[in-house]
Amino acid sequence: MTTIDTRLGTIGYERSGSSGIPLLFLHGVGSNRHAWDGQVERFGAERLTLAMDLPGYGDSALLPGATRDDFAAAALAFLDALSIERAHVCGLSLGGVLAIAMHAQAPERIASLILADTFACHPEGEAILARSLAGMEALGMRGLAESRADALLAQPAAAAVKTAVIETMAAIDPAAYVLAAKAVWLADQRREARAIECPTLILCGSEDRITPPSLSDELKDLIAHATLVEITGAGHLPNLEQPAIFDRIVAAFLSGVDEKA
Repeated sequence: MTTIDTRLGTIGYERSGSSGIPLLFLHGVGSNRHAWDGQVERFGAERLTLAMDLPGYGDSALLPGATRDDFAAAALAFLDALSIERAHVCGLSLGGVLAIAMHAQAPERIASLILADTFACHPEGEAILARSLAGMEALGMRGLAESRADALLAQPAAAAVKTAVIETMAAIDPAAYVLAAKAVWLADQRREARAIECPTLILCGSEDRITPPSLSDELKDLIAHATLVEITGAGHLPNLEQPAIFDRIVAAFLSGVDEKA
């Protein structure tokens, strides 16, 4: 277990590598830092690579009453605690929403954005939030995880991936889940997305039913200079479902950004 104290509380994280512009991975609402273990190992071979638990998740301290902006501020405080002035930020779903919020708070600190299976504003966000919180109340976190796993993954899903998704989500602190669910599903960051000027890669699983490709198309319309890539055969979690393809696309993007830096 690796943790660090920040001005907004203790953060749990994984770390690999040491050189180059750092790369920070941000997980989704039903996940934790370990969803990125494969990417931390892969990209740690060429640059300092980090994956953090969002507040209240994994080994990170809960931020009572935290908002979307508070989660983003916690990620920036984590970079501060590690004396990192500027980083590439890759976020999936909630992580992507928070990456956009981080850019809005401190654009000079974002070397590039990788926005995976995420959105600026979800047209069904309020309904998804209501269903998620009702499911949590009725079924508990494990029951909610078991009921949602198939929707998160392209079918037929690999048994090991499905099991990992369920076990990770089942372990989430319900108090943290409520705050994070509100942070993601009630987001409307269309104005913030239009203001993004740094290099940006948008990724989406072709079979994502949670944040379908149409939402990535809308995000691309807001960030005109962004590159949009659809990952065939993946659902909402392409880094777990199609890791080799996901990593290859991200590596090529980062290489191009670094060459121009």
